Amino acid sequence: MPETALTGAPPSAGRIRRRRTRATFFAVLCTLLLVLPGSFTAAAADERPVLLRVLTRNMYLGADLRPVLAATDTSSLIAAVTRVYAQVQATNFPERAEALADEIAESDPHLVGLQEVRLWRSQSPADFSPTPNATDVEYDFLQTLLDALAARGRHYAAVATITNSDREIPRSTPDGLQDIRSTDYNVILARTDLPAARFSVANPQQGAFAARLVIPHPVLGSIAFPQGWAAVDATLGGRTMRVVDTHLEALSPAVQVRQGAELLDGPLDTDLPTVLLGDLNSAAGGVGAVPGMSDTPTYADFLAAGFRDVWTETRRRDPGFTCCQAPDLRNAASTLSQRIDYVLFRNGFEAVRAERVGDEQADRTPSGLWPSDHAGVAAALRLPRG
Repeated sequence: MPETALTGAPPSAGRIRRRRTRATFFAVLCTLLLVLPGSFTAAAADERPVLLRVLTRNMYLGADLRPVLAATDTSSLIAAVTRVYAQVQATNFPERAEALADEIAESDPHLVGLQEVRLWRSQSPADFSPTPNATDVEYDFLQTLLDALAARGRHYAAVATITNSDREIPRSTPDGLQDIRSTDYNVILARTDLPAARFSVANPQQGAFAARLVIPHPVLGSIAFPQGWAAVDATLGGRTMRVVDTHLEALSPAVQVRQGAELLDGPLDTDLPTVLLGDLNSAAGGVGAVPGMSDTPTYADFLAAGFRDVWTETRRRDPGFTCCQAPDLRNAASTLSQRIDYVLFRNGFEAVRAERVGDEQADRTPSGLWPSDHAGVAAALRLPRG
C-alpha cells in the first residue's frame, strides 16, 4: 500500500496535475456530450458494422409431379392429376406452415427468399379451358405463412414476387371432373416492424429467364417450365445492398447454366453489396449430385464470378445437405444428401454464421411431416462501415 495512504501525506504536484488533466478532459467530454449528443451517437453508429440476417427456403409444392409428365393419354393424365393433388392434400401445407413460421420466427431474418410458393385453386365442373381460370382458393401458401407469422408476433410482407408457371388440368372427384390450377411463385419477404430509418426496402424487381425447359407431352402438346428471379434493394443501418431470390431449373443442366448466366448479367450485375438466395439445383462440389440433374457447373460459375458461400466459410466441416426428403414427407430418417440451397454473397459482405433449418427430427410437424422436402439455410452477413 502506498505510504501516503498510511500517513495521510498530501499527494505530489505531479499527481495533482494528472488529476486536474483528467478532470478537465472529462468535464470537456461531458459538455460535448450534452451539447452534441446526436453527433456522437451518429459517429458511433457510423463505425459499427451492419449485420444482415437472411433465410432461403424452398417451401415444397406438396407433391411429385412426375406422374403428370409420364401420362400418355387423357385418362392417364386425369388419373395422374388426381393422385398428385391427393398428395398435395396429404402433405398438409397449413400444418407445415406452422413449422416454417417457427423457423422464421427463431431465425429472425430481415429478408426471406422463398421458392415453390404455390397457390392451388379449383373450379367445378371442369371446363377444359386452355387458359387457367380457376378461382376457388384451396391452398394459398404465402398468405397461410404470413398469417402463421403474424400469430407469432412476427410481421413480414411480400416485397418482390415473380410468377413462374401457371397450369390447370382436371382431376377426378366423386362429383365429377374438377379443374385444379397450380401457380408457382418466388417471393421475397421483408420485415415490416422496424423503423424505416433502420431498415427499408426499395426498387423491387422481377424477371423471367429467357432460358426455359420445354418438354413435349402426348396430351398437353408441350409443357414449359418457366423460372425467374425477384430482387430488392434493402437499406440497413444506412447501407444499401441488393438481395436476389431465385429457383433454377432442375431437369435440364444446360438450361440451368444459361439461367445462372442471366442472373450474373442481370440483377447480380451491380456494385452494391449483393446476396443471392435460392435453390440453384446445382450440388456443391458435386457431392450427392443426381446425374443429369444437379451435377452441373452452375454453383462453380457463381464462385468464379466472385461470389462466396456463407456455408463453406462458416461451417467448413459440415456438408450442410439440404435436399431431399421423400415426396410424401413421411420418411422416418432424414434423406438429405446434397447441398443445392444457398446464401451466396459478394461486394463487401463477410460471412458471420450459417445454420440449416427444418433438418432435425424435432422440426417435424405433430403428424410427422417434414416442413419441406428441403432444409432451409439461415445466415448472418456483416457489412463493414465505410
